[in-house]
Formats: sequence, structure tokens, C-alpha cells
Amino acid sequence: MRKRIAIDMDETVCDSLGRHIEWYNKQFSTQLTKEDTAGTRIYHVVPEEHMAAVKSYPHHPDFFRDLMVFDDAIESIKTLSEQYDIFFVTAAMEYPTSFQAKYEWLKKHFPFIHELNYVFCGDKSIINADYLIDDTPKHLATFDGKGLLFHAFHNMYATDFQRVYSWKEVLETLRLD
Repeated sequence: MRKRIAIDMDETVCDSLGRHIEWYNKQFSTQLTKEDTAGTRIYHVVPEEHMAAVKSYPHHPDFFRDLMVFDDAIESIKTLSEQYDIFFVTAAMEYPTSFQAKYEWLKKHFPFIHELNYVFCGDKSIINADYLIDDTPKHLATFDGKGLLFHAFHNMYATDFQRVYSWKEVLETLRLD
């Protein structure tokens, strides 16, 4: 029986922070950068009067539609899929309008992963896999398998999990396991 890898979507295989910043800068004519969010989420660095707008972005049906794929993610996951069963696990329950866009995005960029291996959930502790690759420490904390923290601006000070900085590093780490 092959081992399973569960892979988060946002800020693990695609750049949702970049989309947040793009929409925020356009709406408010600002120059916010990813570096401005170091160690926290975008919601904590914008003025309080902008918070409602920023929190509304992921509820827009097009927010997740054409996000940029992180470097080497497609090739690395394709290589991993030769040895492991791959599942995309996204905590989409917070943004129910994201289902269609996320589904279409995954089909477009990862056609080699069967759609029955897409898991739209809230609490990732229900996931039965050997590995979870995620940018959010709280999901790794409740996961029963081995967690790999995918480096992101918001988690740069987290130290409780093995950190990976790129998809090439993920590939090397899991080839050695």
C-alpha cells in the first residue's frame, strides 16, 4: 500500500497572499508588500477601516480562480505522485464560494491528480495521510501523521514543525523518507 501525502492549496501550492495584496493595493491605492506581513496575516497589518474589505476578498467567486502556482510545485507533485497517493486538502469551508474556482484551478494545474482526491474541509485533523504539507501550523498541530510546514510570510517565526522552503525541498525531503 502506497503512503499518502495531503497537500494544502493556499500559500502551499499557490499564491493567495499575492492576490490579497493585489486586490488591496488596487482598492485602496496603497503599496503593501508581502514583506509587510512578516510573521502575521494580512488582516493584522491593514488599517482597521480596511479590514472588512480585505476579509471579503476570499468570498468573491473569482478570488481563487487564477492564482499563480508556486515554482516547481507542478513538477514536484507529479514526481511525488509516482510514489505516493496525493490528496489536495483545502480548508474551504470558510469560503464556500471558493469551491468551484478551487476545483477548476486544481483541474487546470494538476490534471494528473484525480478529482476524487480533492478534499474540501474545515478541520484537517480528520485527514488520514502519512504526511501533511501545509503553511498553517494549527493544521499541522492536530494532524496525526508527519507535518511539513511550507514556508510563508505569515509563519516565518513558527518553530514547532519541520519547515520546507520550496517544492524542490519537499521533493528531496520525501524522497529520503
